[in-house]
Amino acid sequence: MEIALDPSIPTYGGGLGILAGDMLRSAADLELPMVAVTLAHRKGYFRQHLDADGNQTEEPDPWDPSAILNTVEATFTVQIENRNVAVRAWRYNIHGMSGFILPVYLLDTDLPENSEWDRTLSDSLYGGDQRYRICQEVLLGMGGVNLLRSVGLNSNSYHMNEGHAAFLTLALLEETLKHRKYTVPVEADVEVVRRRCVFTTHTPVEAGHDRFSWDLICQVLGEARTALLRQSGFAAETCMNMTDLAIHFSRYVNGVAMRHGEVSQGMFPHFPIHAITNGVHAATWASPPFHDLFDREIPEWRRDNAYMRYAVGIPIEEIRKAHALAKSALIKEVQKRTGVLLDESVMTIGFARRAATYKRADLLFRDTERLKAIARSAGPIQILYAGKAHPHDSGGKEMIHRVIQAAAGLKDDIKVIYLENYNMALAMLITSGVDLWLNTPQRPQEASGTSGMKAALNGVPSLSVLDGWWVEGCVEGVTGWAIGYDSKFEGDESAAESASLYDKLEQKIIPMYYRAPEAYGYIMRSCISLNASFFNTHRMLSQYKANAYSPKTLIKQAQEV
Repeated sequence: MEIALDPSIPTYGGGLGILAGDMLRSAADLELPMVAVTLAHRKGYFRQHLDADGNQTEEPDPWDPSAILNTVEATFTVQIENRNVAVRAWRYNIHGMSGFILPVYLLDTDLPENSEWDRTLSDSLYGGDQRYRICQEVLLGMGGVNLLRSVGLNSNSYHMNEGHAAFLTLALLEETLKHRKYTVPVEADVEVVRRRCVFTTHTPVEAGHDRFSWDLICQVLGEARTALLRQSGFAAETCMNMTDLAIHFSRYVNGVAMRHGEVSQGMFPHFPIHAITNGVHAATWASPPFHDLFDREIPEWRRDNAYMRYAVGIPIEEIRKAHALAKSALIKEVQKRTGVLLDESVMTIGFARRAATYKRADLLFRDTERLKAIARSAGPIQILYAGKAHPHDSGGKEMIHRVIQAAAGLKDDIKVIYLENYNMALAMLITSGVDLWLNTPQRPQEASGTSGMKAALNGVPSLSVLDGWWVEGCVEGVTGWAIGYDSKFEGDESAAESASLYDKLEQKIIPMYYRAPEAYGYIMRSCISLNASFFNTHRMLSQYKANAYSPKTLIKQAQEV
């Protein structure tokens, strides 16, 4: 549903879109024959405005595909609510290191032959009501298959990222029945589709899985297609869970971190759930100073990210110099945006995530008096925040409000700045320019997280709750520090975790930063050599290729079909 292609194209809302873009950039570098499909989202995600009290308001962030993208001549229709909706597509080319081109198609219904409402279907990312949402998912899934056929593509494997695209399985089932001249599917027909589909689930939170009532399904898909879904194995369901649909029709299903795979297996026990841990596209997220450093010291790093393991041989002083340049760039941008000049010599903590309640951006301020005391005794700190709350997420908005209120109460002791409009460009500056990356999700609700991976790529250690990727990436006192313990989940652990957070800052991290900068430099270097060398999309995609897109499996499928 979202792909982060370029900072100037606001078709993404958070980590899911960033991951999709990074995965495709690596596919282009590795010359893998992939094609991507998403929606144009002409109104963008949204522009965020925060008032002095911390209240968020939003407005559209429109962009013009014709000014940036290539025109695709082929047009087609998708049947929605028993009417044909006309669809066109735009093409964005991702260029790999060798010049290999990977096409991304963005579906667009803003055509004069459509009704006013239908013209808006490709406008808003995660907007509207349930009806709007399901119509978008029909456009993405079934329309995506129609688009591929209209440009002459017929793939052996279809990879659904999250359940939003799951209706593509229905389109493939219809093709199978038409080919076999059947009207009612049997298990063999389901199996034909299953051999062609791969699914990645990205959320361990029940509320994150789209569900639609059968009445709404029938209204949007029509009686015949609704009957086809029921005949395919969903007759007993009280509603349609899009994740269940994707899993039912997939040969391979995975979560996005080791821990997330375990949690997902508990949520969907009827099908084996594998795990492929996320990564980031190294060449995109390394800041210019680290680009220069890696080019000098590890010339092969772009082609093969595993070479970043050799960062262990880079002199500590060179790591510190590169980071100082990145920090200076961040501080200049903060001053440009806010008028506030931060101190380059002061330890800077960064927290920039999508503003959802489970991410607990305000955990750092659970005891502001303790935080003030730490800043006085261990050493001064300054804190940067960024992140958007979904327009309908009142809890996320309230969390932003609490952070900004806490910042106002700390202004005489600690500078805390909340930057508006977190996006790719700002993320590149924050993840590389802060001195410590803070992450405080409510376990086990972090599927993976990739912001800390971007930080590690730039030599920035994490202080994080042991959830998502950090379960695998944390080597205590080597790549960063853990908040709390990796124990069984006991519900709300906020009190213990905030105490652990304060203890680590006061007793280990801040004293090391100021009094043992060489030791802190060793940790910065270890972030690159141990974490950046593994938590990248080159490695991630090689695992998808070996385990999900297995060449032997594809050859067997082609022979059978």
